[in-house]
Amino acid sequence: MKVVIFSTCIVDLFFPNVGAAMTEVLERFGCETFMPVKQICCGQPTYNSGYVKASQKVFRNEIDALLSVDADYIVGPAGSCVNMLREYRILLKDDPEYAEKAKQVADKTYEFSQFLYRVLNVIDAGAELDAKATYHRSCHMTRLLGERTAPFKLLDHVKDLQMEPLPHIENCCGFGGMFSAKEPEISKQMVDEKVDDVLSTGAQVLISADPSCLMNIAGRFSRRNEKIKIMHIAEVLNHNVNPERIKFHEPLGVEQEVRP
Repeated sequence: MKVVIFSTCIVDLFFPNVGAAMTEVLERFGCETFMPVKQICCGQPTYNSGYVKASQKVFRNEIDALLSVDADYIVGPAGSCVNMLREYRILLKDDPEYAEKAKQVADKTYEFSQFLYRVLNVIDAGAELDAKATYHRSCHMTRLLGERTAPFKLLDHVKDLQMEPLPHIENCCGFGGMFSAKEPEISKQMVDEKVDDVLSTGAQVLISADPSCLMNIAGRFSRRNEKIKIMHIAEVLNHNVNPERIKFHEPLGVEQEVRP
């Protein structure tokens, strides 16, 4: 199975360890991975800032890069950015040259944990992490991408990992891309509430599937002189792996489980 790695800007520039962990996990499950160097930004920041026409060139570049390899799937480590790729089919539907290409990208693009759980049918990645942790459920991944189940299913099977429910898990962390820059005071109040909720769990580790959220929350922890270890779910699933513990579940088919 050939998989193109959609690296995303945040991972590429700030969390390369997340990209490496994701790639190692995928290769452990037999995927042949490729990372086209032409890929840059998916265009989400400029598009969400209102530069609709100017973003078209960025969309086309990303499509050309991701389709430069004849792969079966495209997999990314951020639900927010993956959702942007899924939206290409709508944003470029009237483009005579790129409409079909945009649909191809959208149809085979998955967020990392979603791909493991729903495509590769992994239920236990064989990982081990002796820690108490809580999970931040990002807005874009749940409300736009529609994935509420995969991360929890995979984390439930990490050996020795004690997961604590996060109060107000549905709340935004306050990042929201350009929102945090345009509305810093509101954003600060939102991330303070998120930090308080994380602290209330007594967790040693904060896990998420969106690096942007982790960056924002970790930054506020640092400014408040509070301590927390942040880990992307790819890092957790790549930690102290024992291949003998790897397990798969029955294919889900059209079933779409929803976890509150």
